[in-house]
Amino acid sequence: MGFTGWPIAAFEFLAELEANNNRAWWLEHRPTYDSAIVAPFEALAAAVHDEFGPLHRFRPNRDVRFSKDKSPYKTVTGAMTESHGGSSYYVQLSSEGLFVGSGMYHLATDQLARFREALLDEALGSRIAVVTDDLAAAGYDVTAAETLKIAPRGWDREHPRIELARRKGLVISRMFSRAKWQSTAKALGYIQGVWRDAAPMNYWLDEIVGPSTLPPPEFG
Repeated sequence: MGFTGWPIAAFEFLAELEANNNRAWWLEHRPTYDSAIVAPFEALAAAVHDEFGPLHRFRPNRDVRFSKDKSPYKTVTGAMTESHGGSSYYVQLSSEGLFVGSGMYHLATDQLARFREALLDEALGSRIAVVTDDLAAAGYDVTAAETLKIAPRGWDREHPRIELARRKGLVISRMFSRAKWQSTAKALGYIQGVWRDAAPMNYWLDEIVGPSTLPPPEFG
C-alpha cells in the first residue's frame, strides 16, 4: 500500500510512551509501534526513494551509557536520507506533530573550512545569503547544530555574512503541529514540500561544501 500518513494510534503511542518509558510497557505495546509507526515509515521510504534516495529510520532505543536519564526509548521517531553531496533530508514524528528539515546539520572541520571560505567569496557567499534569506522569509527556521557567540577567528564582525559564518552547519526546518492531514496521504506533500524548498540551499552545500573526507573520530 502507498503512504497514507500515520494513524492516530501513532501519536497516542508516543504520548503514552512519555509517561511509560520502560521495557515492560514497550513490549506490551510493540505491535502498535510496528503497525502504526514502522509500517508507515516504510511506506514513506518507498514513496520518496526515487527522488531522495533510501530513507533510513532511526532505532527507537536511546544510548543511555553517558546519560543521567536512563529512559530506554526515544519519545520521538525519525528517519533520514542523504544526497550524494552530503546534504540530509530528515523527518520526525512526535506526539506534538511532524518535524521536517534538510541541510547539513553539523559540519566537520574540513567542511566548515570550505563553507567559510566560500562565504568570503563575493559571488558564492552572496548566492547562499540570498537563498537562506528567501527561505527565512518563507517561514523556515534557518539554523545549525552550533552557532558561535562571536565571529570566527580572522573574521570582521561587520562582514555582511557574519551571521552565516558563525554557524557550524546550515539547515532549514519546519514544525507542523498535530493536524488531521498527518494521518492522510497529504502528509507526503508536506514532507516533499520542505525537502524540495531546500533544493537551492542543498545544491550550494553539495557543490561547494560537499561531504567530509576526514575519518570519523574515534569514540571515547
